[in-house]
Amino acid sequence: MTRSPLFYVGDKYKLVPQLIKIFPNNISNYVEPFYGGGSSQLSVNAERFYLNDINEYVIKLHLFLLEYSTKRDVFFSRIFELIEYYKLSCSFKSKIVPTELKKKYPKTYYSKFNKEGYEKLKTDYNFEKCSDMFKLYLLLIYGFNHMIRFNSNNEFNLPVGNVDFNKNVFKALNDYFDLQFNRSIKLCNCDFELFINSLKFDENTFVYFDPPYLISMSEYNKNWTEEEEKRLYALIDELNDKGVKFGITNLVQHKGKINNIFKEWSEKYRVLDITSNYISFNDNTIKQNSKEIYVYNY
Repeated sequence: MTRSPLFYVGDKYKLVPQLIKIFPNNISNYVEPFYGGGSSQLSVNAERFYLNDINEYVIKLHLFLLEYSTKRDVFFSRIFELIEYYKLSCSFKSKIVPTELKKKYPKTYYSKFNKEGYEKLKTDYNFEKCSDMFKLYLLLIYGFNHMIRFNSNNEFNLPVGNVDFNKNVFKALNDYFDLQFNRSIKLCNCDFELFINSLKFDENTFVYFDPPYLISMSEYNKNWTEEEEKRLYALIDELNDKGVKFGITNLVQHKGKINNIFKEWSEKYRVLDITSNYISFNDNTIKQNSKEIYVYNY
């Protein structure tokens, strides 16, 4: 099981073992209109991959990492150079937070130690008009909840997180480089419907949908509306009519809310309950009262 080095909130990393067992066995074209961090795709075997996300910075980060999949020595050299320059902790290289600080702030010592350097990194990145992808990647790693968020002035504006560059980050990057460098991958940054309508499908094409969840309060779901939800299901129905295999994960219920649009639509197809690991942007605990399902047509 491979985790995306973006550590994206909403990523399907913990669901991958369940999903891979359900996905079709023979896939020519693997299509993912809501790509995000990409942990699902990393675990799929296919001849070609067509991947899309509406967030331009998510796609820019994937393109950036793909570029360095054959130049990882250069990549890590620059990453560790920046970590040193901004005086950030790096537990992977045993540059750890002082014991006194750990004792004083037992639950938040990373954020206390890294705040000053992180703020300078963020200021420099924004001053350079968001052009340095190495700096953006480090902002993702050291930022709150590994989110990507910009204000109306196109400035990265997340606070520091209680994390650092550790062995898990290093492993995720190397796994990503190992898996992706020789794959046929096309990345797009557009509306999901435009993306789907730009593609041609054969009998072994499989489209996996992991859309924003309508009934959650996560940051990356805030622009998803009932109109978008209905447009998505109309599109999937069209794919089904054309004989295209699809699967979709979504929440049926969450914190007392029910997604009736999804629930009623799903009754047309095959449905499997999955053990959810849904995590909110505002609350890192697993929501025990959430119900997530996988809907498919094959």
